[in-house]
Amino acid sequence: MIVKTLDQILGTEDDVHAETWNSRRLLLRRDGVGFSMHDTIMKAGTKTFMWYANHIEAVYCVEGEGEIEDHATGRKHAVRPGTLYCLDKHDKHTVSPRTDLRMICVFNPAVTGHEVHDERGVYPLITDDEPAPKAAAG
Repeated sequence: MIVKTLDQILGTEDDVHAETWNSRRLLLRRDGVGFSMHDTIMKAGTKTFMWYANHIEAVYCVEGEGEIEDHATGRKHAVRPGTLYCLDKHDKHTVSPRTDLRMICVFNPAVTGHEVHDERGVYPLITDDEPAPKAAAG
């Protein structure tokens, strides 16, 4: 049995900060459960383009308001507490929070925690627990 609290994650290497989001990684590949789970804050007034070409992500909103845009269709969907979206087709998308959005995110396959979005918005598929290679400049 794995038992963790958010307080145990805050301020550790599993509390990852980026310009438009803060992801608290609750479960990672090293936990051996086949998926990863993150408690993520998307920052108000930002826009984040993402494309999980190597992962399926399901996201459940527990706080805040914003929208997600599906780049394949141009369709925009409201995101608020109780909204779930699943990027089941490796969908290119942009999340635009009006207020801070607190999201519970599940990734399959599990991420290691070392992934960084590359210039295309993609997490690389890492098959061991080593840090991801740095993205090429340019």
